[in-house]
Amino acid sequence: MQDQPKLTARQQQIFELVRHAIESTGAPPTRAEIAAELGFKSANAAEEHLQALARKGMLELVGGTSRGIRLKSDALNAVNRARQVMLPLASLAQLTLPLIGRVAAGAPILAQEHIEQTYTVEPGLFAKKPDYLLKVKGMSMRDIGILDGDLLAVQSAKEARNGQIVVARVGDEVTVKRFRRGPEGIELLPENPDFEPIRVAPDGEHFSIEGLAVGLIRGQGFN
Repeated sequence: MQDQPKLTARQQQIFELVRHAIESTGAPPTRAEIAAELGFKSANAAEEHLQALARKGMLELVGGTSRGIRLKSDALNAVNRARQVMLPLASLAQLTLPLIGRVAAGAPILAQEHIEQTYTVEPGLFAKKPDYLLKVKGMSMRDIGILDGDLLAVQSAKEARNGQIVVARVGDEVTVKRFRRGPEGIELLPENPDFEPIRVAPDGEHFSIEGLAVGLIRGQGFN
């Protein structure tokens, strides 16, 4: 894709809504959330616009999940180029990110022994600069389109807001979950009913936030 396809005003609005949701929480909105935000009478109206955006190559729809919406890397690049017409040199910058594989118990996530390889990516793929890519293991986040083998772009962070998708360390394990803090402690919520929430009591096992999800790439967009 060389240039951004021509979108209707409503399609552009929905694309930006999806983009903003992913940037702020790490996950796309549901059809119902899009409908409520834009005042549609039903989620079907949102689905029709999403289908149109998919036909124009702006996003990909993943069947069987309520949040199965992915922004395509070439579409993001086109949007980024359009926004940078006054700053042509900005698009020349590249990010070199380490890919983190299996994490050893107790070791820092960016320890050299955890780095499988490095990738060069376009910074325009992400609203916030990631520090590393994490190879996702398992299907606990399936219903928001994060699947086994995907590469999650992560910005290092020690704090998170409720609802954000985080990379967290619980004991000797590192996991990707939705963060929620309540009066009884911290919950790490899966997006798959086959998995149980992970609950961390205030005086329980060692817990720390390692980073926030800022994007997702599935095997494409790398040099």
